[in-house]
Amino acid sequence: MNIETLRQQTPGCNHKIHFNNAGASLPPQQALDAITQHLQLEAITGGYEAADLKVDEINSFYESTAQLLNCKASNIAFTSSATNSFARALSCIPFQPGDSILLANEDYISNQIAFLSLQKRFGIKIIRANSLPEGGVDVADMKRLMDQHHPKLVSLTHVPSNTGLIQPVEHVGELCAERDIYYLVDGCQSAGQIPVDVQKIKCDFFTATLRKFLRGPRGAGFLFVSDKVIDRKIEPLFIDLRGAEWTKADEYSPRMDARRFEDWELPYPLVLGGKAAIDLALSLDLAEIQKRNLALCNQVRAGLAGLPNTTLLDKGANQSSIITVKINNRKGPDVLNALREQNINTSVGYRNFALIDFDAKQVDWALRISPHYYNTEAEVAVLLQSLQKIVAA
Repeated sequence: MNIETLRQQTPGCNHKIHFNNAGASLPPQQALDAITQHLQLEAITGGYEAADLKVDEINSFYESTAQLLNCKASNIAFTSSATNSFARALSCIPFQPGDSILLANEDYISNQIAFLSLQKRFGIKIIRANSLPEGGVDVADMKRLMDQHHPKLVSLTHVPSNTGLIQPVEHVGELCAERDIYYLVDGCQSAGQIPVDVQKIKCDFFTATLRKFLRGPRGAGFLFVSDKVIDRKIEPLFIDLRGAEWTKADEYSPRMDARRFEDWELPYPLVLGGKAAIDLALSLDLAEIQKRNLALCNQVRAGLAGLPNTTLLDKGANQSSIITVKINNRKGPDVLNALREQNINTSVGYRNFALIDFDAKQVDWALRISPHYYNTEAEVAVLLQSLQKIVAA
């Protein structure tokens, strides 16, 4: 991995020290070129006609994404975001009043709100498994709750946005597969950061975005759908002419692949930009990306541990490239803006973003630092020096 070359291919590195990759990474030039070139083609050719001309490249998005997840292209749908993917997957589960959903305390805020909405509107029961004292969901408690309540759906966020742990999605997947329980994994923060193998996870759905660790464009994501879901003709609540064929006046037939979950209208510049970003990640090897990120995170965590008035909040046996830290006697926006004044991008998570987790940690806010492979050790040193001045002020 040639970091200097990768930084030369990332225009934003000339302007910012970017440690907000869990929010949106700096995109590589390859993705920018793919997007702008197709926009220019649409401008002179027409949108539909440009899509026809580039149909092979567009279809290769599904091949690249399938390679990323170790599945078939027929298991992939393009969506506008991880949350959009999640909603489409959730809408197809055949819930009945009294059914239950089993999840973890650390699951992402938008997912938690979606489950609460189902509970309020349709009488779906939410069950949360215990967290381990050392961090992460208690798999044994999940097993107990599966056997006690027989949930219609198990949902787990692979890498929660506001804490630096990696959840044991494969262990939970084994339990779901043994019981034929639908399994929905939110991979918004894991795709592009660590290797993902949906065959090992044994999930029915895997949702992701392109703007975070995959370094693709905003407004783009994807959804993995298992063969089991496709073969059972389970479909999203609102399905259009992309996902189904109108066969008779009062009948339609869903298409027999994951594009059943797509809309007809797709932003093809973003599809191609997303493919370019995924291809870059594949060329670098996700295992090497994870290794590089771990080295950077170890440097950040070691430096933070030596700062006064700061407390590292992350738990879990396996930690991700998301680092959360409590800074005493400071307000989140003040720290965020003080770093931005020095051209350092980070982000802040607040209590309502991760209510259960932050209450357990007794914090109202946390600074989130998320390095990625194109960051440098020198940038980490600048970040730590800046934080040292902030906490000492």
